[in-house]
Amino acid sequence: MKYISDIFKALSRLLPVLAAVMLASCDGMIYDEEGDCDPHYKVRFVYDRNLKYTDAFAAEVDEVTLYIVDTDGNIVWQKHEAGDELKTGSYQMDVEGLAPGTYSLIAWCGSGHKTDFATPDDATKHTHLQATLGGRTPHDAGWDFAGSAVRDDFRDLYHGKLMDVTFPDSQGTHVFDVHLTKDTNDVHVVLQHLSGDPVDENKFLFTIEEENGLMDWDNTILPDEPLRYYAHTVTNGYAGVDVPDYKGDGEGGDSRAITAVSCAVADFQISRITPEKRCFVRIYRRDDHGLVAAIPIADYAIMTKGQHKKLSDEDYLDYRDDYSLVLFLDDNGRWLKTQIYINSWHLVLQNVGA
Repeated sequence: MKYISDIFKALSRLLPVLAAVMLASCDGMIYDEEGDCDPHYKVRFVYDRNLKYTDAFAAEVDEVTLYIVDTDGNIVWQKHEAGDELKTGSYQMDVEGLAPGTYSLIAWCGSGHKTDFATPDDATKHTHLQATLGGRTPHDAGWDFAGSAVRDDFRDLYHGKLMDVTFPDSQGTHVFDVHLTKDTNDVHVVLQHLSGDPVDENKFLFTIEEENGLMDWDNTILPDEPLRYYAHTVTNGYAGVDVPDYKGDGEGGDSRAITAVSCAVADFQISRITPEKRCFVRIYRRDDHGLVAAIPIADYAIMTKGQHKKLSDEDYLDYRDDYSLVLFLDDNGRWLKTQIYINSWHLVLQNVGA
């Protein structure tokens, strides 16, 4: 019995030493999940740059392509993933075979980045990672527009980057967050006639004019040809809007509330909007090509920040991805330039010119 007791005493002295050796080999930690002591890298994609300030990645993004770039600008690793895995709410991309070091992460995401926008599959430098809007066609005959037309609805595009981060050599799982910016926007333009007369949508050409079809690797907008986005859907119907202090043809009259009027609704999908660009909604008459209205989207949208005033102008336009404008035609079929609704805000304008 004394012999067995001596064995237990010896083991009790040895076990702490063995445990210390095992822990030291993994920097004092045991990683059951990985089963070894090598570093493991993962990337989590986060889409919280929206006006709800919540992560909507799982609900909205269905494809991702990640590029990892070294300090010399060389693309040293890339991976594309898509499908139901991205919808789980716990998706993280595994980064395999990457040596510890300092890298930058660049991502193009969304179903549009491999379809409606051209992104390179064989890029070797980060400067090659541009996204170009496709689907460009000639303008309608008889319209003297420069550049190209974009007529169809297209799928969403998201961009993300994380610059100069260290992938450590220490053991364990290291997770890096890449926050995404949505580069595609829905715009809805409602044209109403204050007289109550029907608005025939076929008499108008609805367009949005901008040069925003080419995004660089860092999501800045590069010089591009002029683009005119044509409404991909135009419908008509009835809606009610109260327009205070309307004076008709300018010769006096009572203020009146319009409760049910005919309207034409034009829906657009357009690329990224920034404060530096002059993104204009332009509405023309089809019969004589006369300009009915010209509305700078970014300028008026920034005026309606409301509770989002803490955001910079650029961030606000990036966080918002849906814009609604309501314009009014006066008794002479011209845009009533003192009244506009944008994103449910009623703006009373002064010194406005087309």
